[in-house]
Amino acid sequence: MRNTNVDEGEEYPIYGDLLEVILSKVPLVDLVSASSVSKSWDYAVSSSLSHLKKLKPWVVIHTQSTISLAKRTTHAYDPRSNTWIEISRPLNPKETPTLLSSSSSNLVYELSDKGLAFSSDPLHQTWAHIPRPKVWRVDPLVTLVGRNVIVAGGAMYFENDLLSVEMYDMETSRWSTCQSMPRILKDSTTSTWISTTTNQHKLYITQKSSGITYTFDPKTKTWCGPYDLNPDPRVFFSAIDFAGDDLILVGLIGHAENVKTIKLWKIKPELNKFSEIAEIPNKLLEELKGENWNFSSIILLANNDFICMYKNSDPSIIIFCENIDGKWKWASVKNIVYDDIRIKDKIVISCTKVGILDLRLAMNSKNCKFIVKSPN
Repeated sequence: MRNTNVDEGEEYPIYGDLLEVILSKVPLVDLVSASSVSKSWDYAVSSSLSHLKKLKPWVVIHTQSTISLAKRTTHAYDPRSNTWIEISRPLNPKETPTLLSSSSSNLVYELSDKGLAFSSDPLHQTWAHIPRPKVWRVDPLVTLVGRNVIVAGGAMYFENDLLSVEMYDMETSRWSTCQSMPRILKDSTTSTWISTTTNQHKLYITQKSSGITYTFDPKTKTWCGPYDLNPDPRVFFSAIDFAGDDLILVGLIGHAENVKTIKLWKIKPELNKFSEIAEIPNKLLEELKGENWNFSSIILLANNDFICMYKNSDPSIIIFCENIDGKWKWASVKNIVYDDIRIKDKIVISCTKVGILDLRLAMNSKNCKFIVKSPN
């Protein structure tokens, strides 16, 4: 029976639980405008993100032509909504473009003869510019520990100390020379051979081929170690990163021509303790291998309970491992950016926590546009 008391065309507001359910289906980038509709909508957005579909770290992918450095693209994948986003931002015409690099999960940098620029914010909107290190370097390890920028390795052949380490204090605006890297790393001082990660207190570096690990303390400007991070004798390659307060190690088991499996461990180097937390399902391992079964290295990126990894030689597939209610769940996504990458293009990938405030600040800058792609 038709309700004759309802006028045709009359609209009724959406609120409460129904609104929160609807908002849980909306990509995060579109929730910025939704949160500005009214106070009740802002509350609904916050409640939806807290209880129904929580935020997940984004995978941010930068590409740059090594022939024309001004040609750059930035894309992001939001696993919460399974959405790819193109981030468009014009280059400053007053700045000379330089090669973009990264040696840690959330810090990107540009090193040139004019100085060192770096960014650690989620969308790499803001950049700090400091004088270049005294030692000339190529592909060094550049990390941020507290207020200190640490630059290690990659020294040019004509420098006196190929293992030199320099540290820039952001408060005093001064470079200082630190204890050199351990001599055992003399043939592998660049990010190609070394995996790096940091917490608020120390820098951790691991030789990818052996698992030998050292820590660097900015307070004393010295190294500690070595620690042998080899939880399984079958591991031929390893990489590290922090997932929250936990140091995570990924290990490739087998050999480059036949990777048997990939495992994740929670580790405590100083105590030589290892705890296996997850092993990749066979289906995803085969997907990661792709047509080229040979791969000798993998990149590990972590953020809280969210871990992603990809083949360094072929980042066409990105693998995720997420801790949900105490259980590690695996998934994968095709890297839609990879199809447009040319042979001589450089790709820099980070895993970063992006929130409503970060997106609002980027949008309000009027220098950044977000274009949502079709769901994968």
